[in-house]
Formats: sequence, C-alpha cells, structure tokens
Amino acid sequence: MMTAKRSWAGSILALALIPALAGCGVNAIPTKEERARAAWGDVQSQYQRRADLVPNLVATVQASAVQERTVLNEVIEARARATSVTVSPDDAAAMQEFQASQSELAGALSRLLLVVEAYPELQSNRNFLELQSQLEGAENRIAIARRDYNEAVADYNTELRTFPGVIWASTLHGASEPMQPFQATEAAQTAPEVNFNLDAPPASAGQTTPAR
Repeated sequence: MMTAKRSWAGSILALALIPALAGCGVNAIPTKEERARAAWGDVQSQYQRRADLVPNLVATVQASAVQERTVLNEVIEARARATSVTVSPDDAAAMQEFQASQSELAGALSRLLLVVEAYPELQSNRNFLELQSQLEGAENRIAIARRDYNEAVADYNTELRTFPGVIWASTLHGASEPMQPFQATEAAQTAPEVNFNLDAPPASAGQTTPAR
C-alpha cells in the first residue's frame, strides 16, 4: 500500500515538474533542432530547383550550336556530382563534400553563362532568357535559404553550449550534437576564368581550349 502511495506521489510530482522544466527550456533543444533541420530541408530544395534547370539550359545552349563543348560537359558532370551527394547537417565531412559539389556546379554555370555572351542569337532566345532568369532566381533563393539555415544552426548550437541548454544537452538530450553551418568554399569566392576560341573546332571533354 505504501509503495502504491509513493508511486502515485511520484507521478503527481513528475506532472507538477513538467511546467517548471518547460519553463527552464527543456523543450528548447528539440524545438531549435527541428527548426534547423527544416531550414536545411529548404536549402536542399532550393539546390534541387537549380539542378532541375540545368538540363533544359544545356539543351538550349546546344541547340544554338555553341562551340564551347568543354564548358557544357563541365556543367553536365558537375550537376551529376552535385545531385549524387547525400548529407546530414550533423556530418561535417559529408557537409563539406556537399558544399564543394554545389560550388563546383555554380562555377561551371558561371563559366557557361560567360561563354554564351559571345552568341547574340542565344541572348535573344526567349527560352534561354527565361531559363537564365529562373537560374538567377534560384541562386537568390539558395542564398536566402543558406542564410536562414545558418541562423537556425547558430541558434541551436548556442543552445547546446549555454545555460540552461547545456544541462539538458548532457542529461535529457544526451544524443544532441552540434550542426554544421553552411560555409562558402574557397573556390566559390574566386571569379571564374573563361578561355575559349570561337574559331576553333569543338573541344572534347578534358581538353583546354586556347585563349584567343
């Protein structure tokens, strides 16, 4: 009988402590973690949006007989690598690989868009102009999604390291790990260089077209 009373008293005490624990931020870690993961999902969605534009962009450029085949091949191969990387924001190595592959695709697209500036007929192609506009919009949405993700990650990681979150992280949320912020790679901070010769025959993949 005494055991039953103690069990009942313990249950009452646990229920009474729930509001107090909530007030102390025990729910802050899972809440901020979910916010960060949702933001990461948006980042991936925006990168996928950009990747989905690439095949039509490449097809439009090819249809206009652009001679710089090397740059087109770079875009196609970079897209394949960028869409093959799976990553969790908890995995630092995978995150770096994902960032590098996306930066590689961005660089290849930048080189392609510089090349096609030499083709006036392509610049007046309505389909190409629409794709170019959509690509610019995708890049803007990626930048915003990355910013929102980094803000959510900073908030979550700070919660894990500061009071009272640091207490809950080491007790109730023992499996909680810091998330990796999205950082621009060194290559993404370097302006792309384009060397091409419109009078030369189409270059094969892996060859460098001499500067004019």
